[in-house]
Amino acid sequence: MTSETTGSPTGTRESTLPLSALLALATAVFITSLTETLPAGVLPAMSADLGVGEPAMGQSVTVYAVGTALTAIPLAAATAGWRRRRLLLAAVVAFAVANTVTALSSDYLLTMAARFVAGVAAGLAWAMLAGYARSLVPVHLQGRAIAVVMAGIPVALSLGVPAGTFLGAAFGWRTAFSLMTVLAVVLVGWILAAVPDRPGRGAQSRVPIRRTLARPGVVPVLAVTLVFVLAHTVLYTYVAAFLERIGMGGSVDLVLLVLGVASLAGIWIVGSLVDRNLRALTVASVLLVALAAALLALLADSPTAVLVAAALWGLGWGGVPTLLQTAAADAGGDAADTAQAVLVTLWNAAMAGGGVAGGVLLAVFGTAALPWSVLVLLAPVLAVVLVARTHGFPAERPGAEAAHG
Repeated sequence: MTSETTGSPTGTRESTLPLSALLALATAVFITSLTETLPAGVLPAMSADLGVGEPAMGQSVTVYAVGTALTAIPLAAATAGWRRRRLLLAAVVAFAVANTVTALSSDYLLTMAARFVAGVAAGLAWAMLAGYARSLVPVHLQGRAIAVVMAGIPVALSLGVPAGTFLGAAFGWRTAFSLMTVLAVVLVGWILAAVPDRPGRGAQSRVPIRRTLARPGVVPVLAVTLVFVLAHTVLYTYVAAFLERIGMGGSVDLVLLVLGVASLAGIWIVGSLVDRNLRALTVASVLLVALAAALLALLADSPTAVLVAAALWGLGWGGVPTLLQTAAADAGGDAADTAQAVLVTLWNAAMAGGGVAGGVLLAVFGTAALPWSVLVLLAPVLAVVLVARTHGFPAERPGAEAAHG
């Protein structure tokens, strides 16, 4: 086993986290998430500037997800032997280049090509960030380290997207993308100064996907990832349309803010407890999101109930990336890199599929069907988590008790 799956190479039992290094990785996650979602906040201006309709411009988000889904697994295999800091720097530089081209481009096809490259960079980063975080700390702090890094996701959604939208409205959408490039350049210096390097894996240690999937617990974790992310995305993608239907179209920002702040609380709770309570936290996350969907399905005529639902949704969803990344890495063992790459692929496939499925539901049944579809999808998710009690979602992470003992 390499240091990426066993914790710090010295095997020490340090009780503190290398926060500067982990926050640098969290910033990489922030850039990844914000680059993906920023077009949604400046879509009208982008479409007008590039001379295409909003539906066509909206595909800039889809092509990003496609770039990630198509390349995460092959790139993880091709770069398995690379040292981790070199690989992370390559991904961040690719983001800087892609966002620079997006900010300067006046051609739709060039912009879409840049978005695809950004998606490829995301696949490269996502497939190694959790393993990199785990390699920087001893085993009993690995879940907490991943939680710090994954905090970049809710921060991007709750603060980054509204800030980017504001900057786009005040100074133009190109300024928003240019600032993303500036942040990436700053991050390159931060990584060089604060993030310790770690070795990659030799070609002989790469575990094929088929052998990875045969490991106990890997398939349940991946199945939960696919369906849970699909359920979330079906509703999240069309939350503005849902709120418009129930007469809260003017409160979209407020609802998303509540969801984002609650997500930060969720990831803090998960980060504090994940190393000893992986199973309970995963069950709680599923139930909280299901309760939020039930409130939206049954009490959507009450603005108070909708805000409570947003809070429950965020509280349940905020820690999900940490829980699933931790579960996948634990179940994968010395095939953790491959398991992470498959998880990234399924995550992005579920995001793309959720947008399509939600659109079909919206067209055929209307927005009222969206929260009900979440409940239907979460039923098998809960069942798999409950069944996978020995491998996949055990009560306590392997090695955590020994590390504490």
